[in-house]
Amino acid sequence: MTRLIAMCFALIFAGAVIAEDRYVGYYYPQITSEETFDRVVRASQGAGKAVRIDFVNLLTKAQLEAPESPRFVFFAKGEGAETLILMALDDEVFSTIYRARAIMAQLTVSVREGGFFRQEELQYVATFYDLLQLMQFDELVITDGHTLAHRVTFQRQ
Repeated sequence: MTRLIAMCFALIFAGAVIAEDRYVGYYYPQITSEETFDRVVRASQGAGKAVRIDFVNLLTKAQLEAPESPRFVFFAKGEGAETLILMALDDEVFSTIYRARAIMAQLTVSVREGGFFRQEELQYVATFYDLLQLMQFDELVITDGHTLAHRVTFQRQ
């Protein structure tokens, strides 16, 4: 009886792990580091799936219109497009977590110049992570496509 209970518990736990990491092994390798972003600069107005997909489409379009080839790509996954994946396209761009954070800082500059942050008077305090949180992404996974996969989980209050 004890074995049966233990086996049931193991199956339930394994199912939860598989559901939690359903993109591991397909879109990115096993998560190697994690962080939680819990700062809220402004309450969200309930951004939905369409807003998140449009955001990814705008980022992709801007990259494709640039004169140089993109070094990384964005794509959203999940039923509500609540997981944003940032994937390196070459071996150098995210070769360390520090280079990945440098890209996040560069993306922060881009979003601060946008009309939304200026309109909301957030251009001096908001970051790229703040924007993702305002758009109600649940998580961002940054990956080199080989060994590094860093998950940022967004907490909302």
